[in-house]
Amino acid sequence: MATKFELDILGCGSATASLRHFPSCQVLNIRDNLFMIDCGEGAQLQLRKMSLKYARLGHIFISHLHGDHCFGLPGLISTMALLGKTGEITIHTFEDGRKIFGEILDFFCRELPFNVRFNVISPANELIYEDDAITVHTFPLYHRIPTTGFIFAEKPKPRHIRGDMARYYEVPHYAMNDLRMGADFITKDGNTIPNSILTTDADPSVSYAYCSDTVRSQRVADAVRGVDWLYHEATYDASLSQKARARGHSTSADAAQVARDAGVKYLILGHFSKRYNNTRQLVEEARDIFPHTIAAEECLTIDLTMPPAL
Repeated sequence: MATKFELDILGCGSATASLRHFPSCQVLNIRDNLFMIDCGEGAQLQLRKMSLKYARLGHIFISHLHGDHCFGLPGLISTMALLGKTGEITIHTFEDGRKIFGEILDFFCRELPFNVRFNVISPANELIYEDDAITVHTFPLYHRIPTTGFIFAEKPKPRHIRGDMARYYEVPHYAMNDLRMGADFITKDGNTIPNSILTTDADPSVSYAYCSDTVRSQRVADAVRGVDWLYHEATYDASLSQKARARGHSTSADAAQVARDAGVKYLILGHFSKRYNNTRQLVEEARDIFPHTIAAEECLTIDLTMPPAL
């Protein structure tokens, strides 16, 4: 069975408030550990609506310091305190974010039952997080203020033991982990049994790139080259390309060109302007360039281990 790697869309609207969309916020559920990406207003409400557990949230990644990507943070931290969360939560943000939100939390959340740690990041190509299952790298985006994208990548997974062959060659229990890691097996008689006889291929690892506010750039395509899933902002349709570039944003066609140039498998559009009553036009424009495109929407859960329904 594949390990859990799901994307929950909490908000996919742009800066101006609307009745259709919440501001930018999403959660990656990786093996039941929650990683929040951006934290627009309403994040805590959407967590409840999607039945995501506050206690499982350990990391929040802020792409840049525009309000629609971070105004939900103080309220979320306050609510987590009221609910008695313990342990630690790490906020990955710029130095200005550490100063601003540090002061806000010091004033409004003086007695937190958990530790808040700030990991200061920059818009550069850097490894900012790693555990047994995944790595998280940053890369520069090109907006009106310093902005970073994030790539979440699963590490290679263990191979699957063939129980029948392991029994046949009398592989002891203590050797099983070595087999999963790709080692051959040496029998009592000194014979080498190739790993390929005793195991089958590991499940494929999944990678996900998040591109919030940015103009279209070949440098972004190079940074996310070969990922499985790409979330790329698509604030406007192609007819508004000049407005998009002037405001540091992308069109749906821009997002599709980045996905095509990067050789990704699937594209998710988001960060929609309030001018659109639905995403049909944006998706159609993107699919003309990159057919494997879907649109984000609030309360949508996407299983990133599976192809999307197009």
